[in-house]
Amino acid sequence: MSSVYGNFKSQIELDAAYDVENSVADFMAYANKYIEGSAQARVDLQNATNIAYGPTLDEYVDIFPAAEPNAPVFVFLHGGYWKSLSAKEFSFVARGLVTSGITVVVGNYSICPNVTIDEIVRQARAMVAWVYKNISNYNGNPNKLFVCGHSAGAHLGAMCILTDWTKAYGLPSDVIAGGIMISGLFDLEPLRSSFLQPDLRLNRGQIQRNSPQYFVHRVSSHLLISYGDNEPLEFSRQSDDFFEACKAEGNQVSLQIQSDCNHFMAIMGFMDSKSNFCESIFKFMDHRASSSHTYINASEHRYGVSLHSNRRSRIWLK
Repeated sequence: MSSVYGNFKSQIELDAAYDVENSVADFMAYANKYIEGSAQARVDLQNATNIAYGPTLDEYVDIFPAAEPNAPVFVFLHGGYWKSLSAKEFSFVARGLVTSGITVVVGNYSICPNVTIDEIVRQARAMVAWVYKNISNYNGNPNKLFVCGHSAGAHLGAMCILTDWTKAYGLPSDVIAGGIMISGLFDLEPLRSSFLQPDLRLNRGQIQRNSPQYFVHRVSSHLLISYGDNEPLEFSRQSDDFFEACKAEGNQVSLQIQSDCNHFMAIMGFMDSKSNFCESIFKFMDHRASSSHTYINASEHRYGVSLHSNRRSRIWLK
């Protein structure tokens, strides 16, 4: 019996492996937390929204400046399988970071099938270039710029990290100090055979150009790859494979596994500056959180993590 992709013998099996919404008991409960938390963040935190970085209406960023100048910069790229959602559902990511002295940029981009994956990647790169050139106007230090993405956004973050910034944009090669890829996808090939294809409309050339797994190389950025231990197995596999590829090229990369955590919980720790997840992000950024800040407990979940480095040691945080 021939396979649809890899070890998947049927379309049903492959679709189930990438169906994140049905991987949890109540997807809408998480969706509502994202939406409500984001709306509240825009009320509570100083912000500048819908700032254009490109010519189309979709190309904008929402910026949440730190209170003090020269702050580290955290660019967040949202998920949604490149075909849904917007920056507005992810303002909540700024909550724990801004209150700890970090300027946060939540990026928006066009989605499929209105545009191709090639165009989305171009927009993500243009966004990072714009942030580097302009973020000092929002209390950010462009030399402390970190890029983070979740799910499809992690794919875009990886594509940005692997960009030749000098050749393509005339910028320093080390534009991105560090990259954080959460619950990401780094090989697009299986998606061409999945339920996503009618929207993504992937062809072989697009897959080759836009699969970070295929062209990992040595970069100056420090890397953190993270996922929950209750993710669909294809997400953990793809993250593990990307981690191994990055390590094989001599990159400074760590693997973080969040305990008791599913695909949608994997970024909810951003809502609380004192969550174990936020603390791990501060450590990765070499950032000492502001001593006087406020935070909310947005969820009853605890965000434990397991950190894997070259020593493959395991530390569980509770």
